[in-house]
Amino acid sequence: MYFPTSAILIEFLILAIVEKEDSYGYEISQTVKLIANIKESTLYPILKKLESAHFVTTYTQEHQGRKRKYYAITDLGRAQVSFLKGEWLSYTTAVNDIIEGRLRHDKD
Repeated sequence: MYFPTSAILIEFLILAIVEKEDSYGYEISQTVKLIANIKESTLYPILKKLESAHFVTTYTQEHQGRKRKYYAITDLGRAQVSFLKGEWLSYTTAVNDIIEGRLRHDKD
């Protein structure tokens, strides 16, 4: 996509993904890549930050003979997703209002 993606938006996307179901890093990265051109080297520090903030927790599970680290949302993470959804709604509404000409700064 043409528009750059901020770290906070990537955090929001990750939390929204794991809110629906536990997921592992590669799977999360493939979903985020649908809208953001990020590398795994960008994703994993953000996952670590979310874990340090207690928004997600991790566990290991074996899959086809290999161990995968899964991320699961915490109650604090659910609260953060709820907050970010409200912020996103306000942001996108304002952007759409400007694009559609419904919101303008009054000239002095």
